[in-house]
Amino acid sequence: MADEDFIRIAQELKIVPEIADLPEETLLWLAKNVQEVAYAEGEILIKEGEPVNVFFVVLEGHTQFLRESDAQDLRVWDIEPGEILGKLPYSRMVTYPGTVRAITKSRALIGSAEMFPEMIREAPLLTQRLVSMMTDRVRYVLTENQRQEKMAALGKLSAGLAHELNNPASSAKRSALALSEAIEALRSATASLDGRNLSPDQRSAILSFERQALQHVQAPQLMDSLTRSESEEKILSWLEKKQVRDAWQLAPILAEASLEIPWLESLLDPTGGDIFSDALRRIAWQVSARKLAKEIESSTTRISELVGAIKEYSYMDQTPVQDVDVHQGLENTLVMLRYKLKHGITIEKRFDATAPSVYANGSELNLVWTNLIDNAANAMKDGGKLTIHTTTEKNGVLVEIQDTGPGIPTEIQSKVFDPFFTTKKIGEGTGLGLDTVYRIIHKHHGNIRFESHPGNTRFQVRLPFKQPGS
Repeated sequence: MADEDFIRIAQELKIVPEIADLPEETLLWLAKNVQEVAYAEGEILIKEGEPVNVFFVVLEGHTQFLRESDAQDLRVWDIEPGEILGKLPYSRMVTYPGTVRAITKSRALIGSAEMFPEMIREAPLLTQRLVSMMTDRVRYVLTENQRQEKMAALGKLSAGLAHELNNPASSAKRSALALSEAIEALRSATASLDGRNLSPDQRSAILSFERQALQHVQAPQLMDSLTRSESEEKILSWLEKKQVRDAWQLAPILAEASLEIPWLESLLDPTGGDIFSDALRRIAWQVSARKLAKEIESSTTRISELVGAIKEYSYMDQTPVQDVDVHQGLENTLVMLRYKLKHGITIEKRFDATAPSVYANGSELNLVWTNLIDNAANAMKDGGKLTIHTTTEKNGVLVEIQDTGPGIPTEIQSKVFDPFFTTKKIGEGTGLGLDTVYRIIHKHHGNIRFESHPGNTRFQVRLPFKQPGS
């Protein structure tokens, strides 16, 4: 390559803001140690998973960094002319975490990592700038990874919460519609009964039976479906013999409230005939209305509890760093992930009631518990036991999360905290969960370790009570 080509490349290197002001001789040295390469539209500059042994200076065109290990390409960032990719001095990156593809016709300069020792000697200022660029890149990637992990966690929680909220909301809606019908039936039965010529004793007896019936609703007896069905059939048969109107509607209500035939006979004695039928209809629909109102109260209370758990889990309207109740955080996380823990997984909680709070970012700790418990649930898809144990230690709290899944294979145990490493199928995981856990715990000056054997995988998280300088 002619000297004028090196001079041209040295001038083009000024497109990189971080090195544009370096001395001409430094840029010329770099120009002599790189190779100019053109790329067609769609051509790959860097392939995900390949060894990192060169660096690229993008001069022209539009390129894009993609992670292809997901079910679909995930665009992480666009790369514009003037950016440097790949290996940089002192970088510990071994393989490329993603693929760089030319979106338009592009041109780049390529340099081998073998030139770094000479660069450190001959161009120390260039080395310093590249190391600074690497630091900024690491900071950006970590921030981006944490954002992706938070979005992934949010997706998991959103799916679970939608399911958890839908059940009580649907139940409340059904009960509200049924309550409207029960009130209308109650109004009709009351009007019919008011048209009867009741004696004072009959009115008193009916009111007394109403109170007794409503007490049954307040203190319901547990009854399996078979027993309830048998009771309903007996009551229906008895009501039909007594020619009670709407017997098919009343029998299920009375059976569920445990108002058996002897009780019905005791109401029949002071009323008798048509009065009994109207009185029983009014009592039954009062019972139904009270029961439906209790169901609405229970459903809305459940929704309120879930909303409260969400607020506590996310530390909404609270300062980011504060004294955090680890047990409350674990409980709220279990609420958030209840949809994943319902089927075949038993939960054992052994909490140290004497454990004091820890000074930490509560929402970040909840992200730790979410990832660890979610991983445990995924490992026990066929059922198992999740054990959460806390212990107070000299300077902090130990949290153990244990599952009875198949365990982590020995050959990959050294990689579980590596960014983008995952054992899940393509599209099922980002490979960022345990990396995020590791970084959050070390940010809080704690530590995490694990032991794993078939049937026993245990993650241990240690957190100090106070942060240095707090």
